Formats: sequence, C-alpha cells, structure tokens
Amino acid sequence: MSMNEQMNHAEESILHTYNRFPVMFDHGEGCYLYDTEGKKYLDFAAGIAVNALGYHYPGYDDALKSQIDKLTHISNLYYNEPMSEAGEKLIKASGLSKAFFTNSGTEAIEGALKAARKYSYTKYGKEAGRFEIIAMNHSFHGRSMGALSVTGTEHYREPFEPLIGGVKFADFNDLESVKAQITDKTCAVITEVVQGEGGIYPAQKEFLEGLRALCDEKDIILIFDEIQCGMGRTGYYFAWQSYGVQPDVMTCAKALGCGVPVGAFVLGEKAAAASLVPGDHGTTYGGNPFVCAAVSKVFDIFEQDNILAHVQELTPYLEEKLDALVDKCPIVAARRGKGFMQGLVIEGTTVGSVVTKALANGLLVISAGSDVLRLVPPLVITKEHIDEMIEKLEKSLA
Repeated sequence: MSMNEQMNHAEESILHTYNRFPVMFDHGEGCYLYDTEGKKYLDFAAGIAVNALGYHYPGYDDALKSQIDKLTHISNLYYNEPMSEAGEKLIKASGLSKAFFTNSGTEAIEGALKAARKYSYTKYGKEAGRFEIIAMNHSFHGRSMGALSVTGTEHYREPFEPLIGGVKFADFNDLESVKAQITDKTCAVITEVVQGEGGIYPAQKEFLEGLRALCDEKDIILIFDEIQCGMGRTGYYFAWQSYGVQPDVMTCAKALGCGVPVGAFVLGEKAAAASLVPGDHGTTYGGNPFVCAAVSKVFDIFEQDNILAHVQELTPYLEEKLDALVDKCPIVAARRGKGFMQGLVIEGTTVGSVVTKALANGLLVISAGSDVLRLVPPLVITKEHIDEMIEKLEKSLA
C-alpha cells in the first residue's frame, strides 16, 4: 500500500479534527524521522516539544521494556515504585512540595485550577466567593472545558461556550492589566512563562516578579504553565527557574515523559497544605507504573548526560544562526524565544506555506499564532543539526 493509500485509509476511520500534513511516519532515530517510503526528515518539531531526547535515546527504551515485563497498570488505589521515584525526582527538580501525575497537560491544568479554588475554599470558606481566575490573552492551556476556559484566544473558546464561569483575561507582560482585574473574589492567576501557541513570547522578569508580589499580598495562588516551556527547553528544568520566581502551583507534561502520555501538577508548600485532600481529585491512569518509569528515566538521563548544560551551551549558536537568517531573508521579520523554544516572525507569505515547503525539503517545523514559525527541536541536537536546519529552512524561505 502506498503512503497516499495509507493516509486515505486512516482518514476513513479517524475523526477529522486535524489538518494533517501529507506524510505518514514509520520510525525515528536520533533527531530524524522516516516516512513509510524511507524519506528522512530532520525533526525540529519534536512532537510539539515532547520528544526532548529525540528517538531511541540510549537507555530510554530499555527502561520502558523492563517496566512492561513488570507492571503497566494497577490504579491509584495502591502504591507503585516508579511513581514514587518519578515523584521524588520531579519534586527535587522543581523545588516544590507535592506532585500529582496526570495523563496530559490539559488534565494538569484542570488539577491546578481545582487546587487553586480548593485553597480559597479551605482558607476563606464558600461564603467569601473567592473563585475568580485571571488568565492571559493569547494564552493556550488546553482543550478540555476547564483548560479552554482559561485559554485566552477567542476562536478556541467560542464554539464551546458557555465554559466555566469566573474567568477574566489580562494582557501578558502587562502587570497593570492584571491588577485591574483583581477583586476580593480572585483566587488564582495563571500564565505561561513562555507563551507557546500564542506566538513564542517570553515573560518579562518584572512581570513575573510583579505577579509574585501581587499574589503574596492578596493571598492569591500563582499558577505557572510549564507544559511546553518546561523540562529543559529553556536550559533550565522549568523556565521560571531562570527568572527566580517560584509559583504556588506548576503544570508540566510533554517532555516530562518524552513520548508517553503523562503530565503533572506540582504544588508548593502553601498550596499543598490547604487545598486538595483525599476524595477531591483522582484519575484512573495517572501515575501508572509504565509512564512513571519513563518519567523517572528521563530525569536520570537529564542528570547523567547534562542535558540542561547542553541546551545552555548551544543556545547562543542557535540564536546566532537564526538572527543571521532574519538579516538574510526578507520575509523573516524577527526572532524571539528562549533556549530551544524559538519563533521566527514571517511576513509576506503564510506560515503554513513555509511549513509545507520545509516538509518537502526534509525539515519538520510548525507554526505558532498566526505568523510565527516555531522551532522546538529535541534538546539533544548538535551544531551540525542546527546547520542542516538552517540550510533546509533557508531553501524553504527562498
């Protein structure tokens, strides 16, 4: 069966909610993917920032195969060793207090929102009515009804309204706009540290510091969404660590498991002490032995192979090459980003056309917002991979 026939066959049975690109992938190796006809692609999309270790990184597959031979699922009615190990390593990496494993980033957001509302309920009682949440315009937090409610892009929300109530929107990197939305009913502020889907916008240090001070003053829970920008993508385990501003609750997913469906929300001491208790929240699959074996191994690899230092060391080279591309290519107006989470602003043509041409040239990149080309490669790329990416991308932009 040809690749076109395989794709047509898939379209007959899969609900059509994605505009998929005309390729069917078969396997990966290192920082490359191969389609069913054997064509090779340099991957600078990494499964939308998931495959931080690329494909078949030494030791990762073995950890999963070994766990399959032991246990894959037992439910959260019982303890399991991989969950204990993964939780301990996540707490150590984040410096927070308690973790709850989920199946996805969206579910991590749901848990974080519940924890924030429960904190205010516990501290101030139902009568106080402290349930309002302030989110940011142009943000993206997921597609479930709760996560969608705090996603600050109208076209994602509109077809599914009414969503959960009590959500207000402020402008990212504008502390005064946040202050203007705060009332005596505010229980939480949620923001990405680097906006991803909204167009690769890093937070300003003064903004995050201002949010922290504001939330401390008003006893409001500060939630940082690290689902895309976390797990080493900016050269730190979590992007907020580069700013020195700690949240009360953090969400993570994507590269947390480097390919298995896993997320987590992590509570600091204040939130953990006065929010969720047994019976408040649960999940059937979250924290099962299989996915937590992956999480545990990912942390081991990050530590043993100095993945964070590698990202920090190579970031200036990546930025230098991308800045040169901005100077050279008329349709590339600007670059912005942090670490291995970079965006190129495209003018004079659609981002989709550039992504399609790059695919034809054996390079995987994706879009962010309406006019940004997003590069979120595996964290294990080398200078040679960056050079190859630039060559293919320049050809695609010509």
